[in-house]
Amino acid sequence: MGVDNCKNMIYALIPARSGSQGIIDKNVLNLGGHPLLAFSILAAKKCSSIDRVIVSTDSEEYAEIALHYGAEVPFIRPKKISKNSSTDLEFFQHALKYFHEIENIVPEYFAHLRPTSPIRSPEIINKAINFFSLSKFSALRSVHAMSESSYKTFEIENDKLKKLCNGGFDIESTNLPRQSFPVTYNPNGYIDIIRTSMIDNGLIHGDNVYAFVTKFTHDIDAQIDFDFLEFVISKNPKIVSSLFNA
Repeated sequence: MGVDNCKNMIYALIPARSGSQGIIDKNVLNLGGHPLLAFSILAAKKCSSIDRVIVSTDSEEYAEIALHYGAEVPFIRPKKISKNSSTDLEFFQHALKYFHEIENIVPEYFAHLRPTSPIRSPEIINKAINFFSLSKFSALRSVHAMSESSYKTFEIENDKLKKLCNGGFDIESTNLPRQSFPVTYNPNGYIDIIRTSMIDNGLIHGDNVYAFVTKFTHDIDAQIDFDFLEFVISKNPKIVSSLFNA
């Protein structure tokens, strides 16, 4: 049986490995009464542009949580590609191989939704998908403007400050007002869109990536990030109710 490459079909692919070391079980921490993973699932399920919502996890426990909130877990990701050192490309390739070999149906795109960026609007996700599906860009990555330009940041070499952008040790120019420097952007995990044809070639984003600019997006890397997000939700409970209430 040949593989059916389905033009314009898009699957949300939500990675949720269980071995987080910075925050134990980070992807399923309770936030506003729901595991973190559930926020990405519900946002994807409310997107009219997304055909299926798939969770890629190495954990049977996480798989049960994903199923409870309405995602599909058609496979369990191998532990060997679920380590701290494992790359995004590995879990994309594993998922794509499954769809190639088991289902014989391959979507044209993956919408990459990280559980660690839980606050999303389905309308914004739809906007990104609808734009990208009509474009020739190799991928789409969401970003937001940095509060301080990276042109004002440093590395340290031999105990001395060194400018990050040009490698110079003369740092006088970094004292200029921030308005003197180009705006720089952080990737924020709101939504990335990947062409499956790129994955077949061993790439994720390629060299023609559309910058999808969003408002500042909360991303959880450390406990302080999670604590702050709990505070944000306590002040605005509609963030949770808009996703989880029918």
